[in-house]
Amino acid sequence: IGIILCLFNVIMTMRAGKLLTNEEAQATPIVKDADHNAIIADAFQQPKGKERVISVHGLFERWPGLLVGLSAIVLTIGGVCEIIPSLIQGAMTTPIASVRPYSALELTGRDIYIREGCSGCHTQMVRTLRAETERYQGEYTRMGEHIYDRPFLWGSKRTGPDLAREGLIRPSASWHYAHFNDPATFVKGSIMPPYPWLISDDMNLSTVSRKFAVLASSPMYTPYTNAEIANAEADARTDARRIANQLRSEMGTNADKLPAQLENKEIIAVIAYLQRLGTDLKKSGKAH
Repeated sequence: IGIILCLFNVIMTMRAGKLLTNEEAQATPIVKDADHNAIIADAFQQPKGKERVISVHGLFERWPGLLVGLSAIVLTIGGVCEIIPSLIQGAMTTPIASVRPYSALELTGRDIYIREGCSGCHTQMVRTLRAETERYQGEYTRMGEHIYDRPFLWGSKRTGPDLAREGLIRPSASWHYAHFNDPATFVKGSIMPPYPWLISDDMNLSTVSRKFAVLASSPMYTPYTNAEIANAEADARTDARRIANQLRSEMGTNADKLPAQLENKEIIAVIAYLQRLGTDLKKSGKAH
């Protein structure tokens, strides 16, 4: 329909126009611009407001340096208004008492989630609509829920469902394991590709202590203690063994199909992250 309307518009425009029999004679003559002093004088001597605005606008078109300078000022103001709040978000956003920073394993899973581009197809923001809160089993998203998300993963495109309350909707480790292994078979009609390398590749926990240290420093001030920073890798491996055991228990007789050294695989970290999503708000008694 759009193409038809476009063609119709072009045809009608052509019919309304007139062919130039003598283009050179009918072309608008070139008038040499007056000097800058005359332009300035003209701009402030116009009797009408509209004509004065047009004259002042002409100054910016003739002086590109001034236009660039003013544009830079406007962009700087806009950038400051966007960047500063994110740097001091703890002072501007009221934290929810039950919201805690990510554990070492959850943070590792979150980094893998970002690496694999999951945020390109899944949002993490329940909108303020009843259909949204009913579907995702919880209240709409608060800023305070994501105060420790750097960067936040709200997103805007939902090729797949929103995951803001995934930990409440699907706490099962085996569900996520099967889903990542073969989404199209596990969820009918899914266009999500399989992620077999998450099951076969070992996660890298050697840098998690440094990540904690960076997040705890200025200007983010994530409340990680010195003990948590020092023991981050050990704590992550403890959590990984717990989730691996949960997965083996849920798989039952099919547990022998799980890979050896399951607790070291990337899929365990991703499951830990997904199981966490939305659960903080439930602890505060707000989710339902």
